[in-house]
Amino acid sequence: MDKKSDERILVVDDDATSRKMLVRTLSSAGYDCYESDNGAETLKLVHGEQPSLLLLDFDMPGLDGAEVLKRMRADRDPTVAQIPAIMLTGHGGEESEVLCLEAGADDFVTKPINTAVLRARIETQLRLRSMRRQLQQQNEELEEWRHNLERDLAAARLTQQSLIPQKPPALPGWEVAACYRPVIQVGGDIYGWLRMRDGRILFWIADATGHGASAALLTALAKLLFHHGSMEHDAPAAIMQAVNNDFRNIFGARSFMTAMCVALDPASGRANVVGAGHPPLLIARHDGGADSIASSAPPLGLVERARFIETIVDLRRGDAFVLYTDGLFGAANGEKPRLTPKHLAKMIDPSAPTAEALLMSMMNQATPADGEHSLSDDVAALAVRRMT
Repeated sequence: MDKKSDERILVVDDDATSRKMLVRTLSSAGYDCYESDNGAETLKLVHGEQPSLLLLDFDMPGLDGAEVLKRMRADRDPTVAQIPAIMLTGHGGEESEVLCLEAGADDFVTKPINTAVLRARIETQLRLRSMRRQLQQQNEELEEWRHNLERDLAAARLTQQSLIPQKPPALPGWEVAACYRPVIQVGGDIYGWLRMRDGRILFWIADATGHGASAALLTALAKLLFHHGSMEHDAPAAIMQAVNNDFRNIFGARSFMTAMCVALDPASGRANVVGAGHPPLLIARHDGGADSIASSAPPLGLVERARFIETIVDLRRGDAFVLYTDGLFGAANGEKPRLTPKHLAKMIDPSAPTAEALLMSMMNQATPADGEHSLSDDVAALAVRRMT
């Protein structure tokens, strides 16, 4: 079946002879045509069975072609306002051409009409109309995709919010504060705390690859693996080894995450620290000194038999430690270089009145303070301070 028969052309001309000749010529070329002899009827027809294209005589009694087009282009219905129109005019010259285009015509053909020229211009306008419709369809599909993505991200955000602790643990003699700022609704950072079988508190943080819903799923998995590991093992190194094995068994080294955990004995202040490809743990001493403990193993999921080494640190009254993800380093640009753990250590104020104040002061110094610069990566941080 000829595709031309799918396109309906409305031929508008008050001269019956000219109109019939046009209809006969175009019908013989395979176009489906119908006709009108005045402007008022034309406006009714385009609101009914809309044509694919309008051939409109410029000079007509009553509503002329220019007035018909002006009313169509101002119509509230976009399908009417956007109907392609070719003006037919018996006036040659630039002035006539300008009048046709100013009236809203997409093209024009002067009389006497050259059939080959008319058909070529009809084909051009129908092709442009088809391209516009395809673009509109693609835009609608893109909008639907965006809507579905936002819905998925909203669901992932709710899921991730349920995984991230909403309030610090009740730990006599200690203060705990946490902060999470994803680049988008959800991210690849997560932290938590849990009580180990020997009574110690395990503070842990992890940074999975990527952003969005897929990263949120990895954070959900990370929480599950850390909880599972803590139920079977008493040492943080053994827990990290278990998480590494499970993560690698699931993804086969195709994905990874950095992590660090601190097993804290609240009574003595002794902590065992172990990291896997994660930024160093920062320790702010009450007397103004600072220490850092680097990761001893590669990121989780990369190496089958990674060696996890624990570092022991004693926290005295007034001391604090900070776990954080590498998003806190920021992105290097022409005005501000990328931060380092040494820079971050200097931002920790052990004299802050609370752990919350200590953490917020550090976050405000390290991350953008205005809307001009957005975060380049997810940021999560966890501060634990022994009260004086």
